[in-house]
Amino acid sequence: MPSVKPPFELQENVSLAPLTTLEVGGATRYMAQCRDLRELQAALEWAQDHRLPVFTLGGGSNLLVADEGFNGLTVRYLEDTWSHQEDGEDVVLRLGAGVVWDRAVQLSVERGWAGIECLSGIPGWVGAAPLQNIGAYGQEVAESLTAVEGLEVASGRAMRWPAADCGFGYRSSFFKGCWRGQYLITNVELRLRRGAPRPIRYGELARRLEALDEVPSLEAIRRTVLSIRASKSMLLSDDDENRRSAGSFFVNPEVPRSLAAAAQKAWAGRGGEGEMPTFEAGGGRVKLSAAWLIERAGFERGYGLGAAGLSSRHTLALVNRGGARAAEIVALAREIRAGVYRAFGVRLVPEPHFLGFAVGVDKLLGNPEEAQKAVGPMIDGS
Repeated sequence: MPSVKPPFELQENVSLAPLTTLEVGGATRYMAQCRDLRELQAALEWAQDHRLPVFTLGGGSNLLVADEGFNGLTVRYLEDTWSHQEDGEDVVLRLGAGVVWDRAVQLSVERGWAGIECLSGIPGWVGAAPLQNIGAYGQEVAESLTAVEGLEVASGRAMRWPAADCGFGYRSSFFKGCWRGQYLITNVELRLRRGAPRPIRYGELARRLEALDEVPSLEAIRRTVLSIRASKSMLLSDDDENRRSAGSFFVNPEVPRSLAAAAQKAWAGRGGEGEMPTFEAGGGRVKLSAAWLIERAGFERGYGLGAAGLSSRHTLALVNRGGARAAEIVALAREIRAGVYRAFGVRLVPEPHFLGFAVGVDKLLGNPEEAQKAVGPMIDGS
């Protein structure tokens, strides 16, 4: 531990597993708990002085930590302030990065502010929401987000980005891509609207709401979304056997239409029944269901590899069945990724952030294209 006490709470060798929803991984060399911008800037300066990499940890819901841990400074920014301004029928909502995301959704719904109600039940803190442009059931946070505020890690300089400058895409942003590690998010600004929600775009949610035989309200949408998530073990619950997960482990792949057609042909060629679900993604590309691909590649719910397994309710969630190591989660992800590629020629991309691993994600999970060369052609046109 440093001999001079820094102006923020500093701990050494803190286990990260209990701070993540997967509950796996080693310790961080240092942990800084920061409650305001002054402390946060001091922590970043301290890391620069000690030549340490910095990682920001919020709710730990989209994170896989290596068994070896993280040899750097993990920062937890705890600001949980909440303020709003009315602008006609709109409400501009400013949230600190430490606000629990679902609490923000709950309070917005209770006050009649529409725009993020379908994002109910997503675990984690507000600071992580722009990072991967969280989305579910037909909504994405980028649709309501107007600005992001943060600090530059290298200098501690305060920054503000209009939403249009953040590079938002499907489960992606510049913060997750080309800006990764350069900035630390401190506040998020959303523009919500008073009154009725927009038409529901997600089929399963629309069908459930239609069965209520009433005009969907914000409260009904939130209640129904939470019910759907609970049925898939996508809510944090201490009595759920699938509770230790990072949510959806793979994103739904967006592929050229020709690859989707080849995957459908491969499925039919193996005697598979029914059409592969596809969704328009624009630019000659379609979005596929990662869960559908995983199941049709032979990985059933509950499939396991040691203490790591697939959720018994949702094949898109990899779970720690108790005492799993990060290496076991990685091995299962590698097996699933290779199996889907072998069956369909589609390369799955993991959604969680991988922290503390000595090699990159592609090398860690294996290159399915290279693996396939060893066993020969997979499908026609591959």
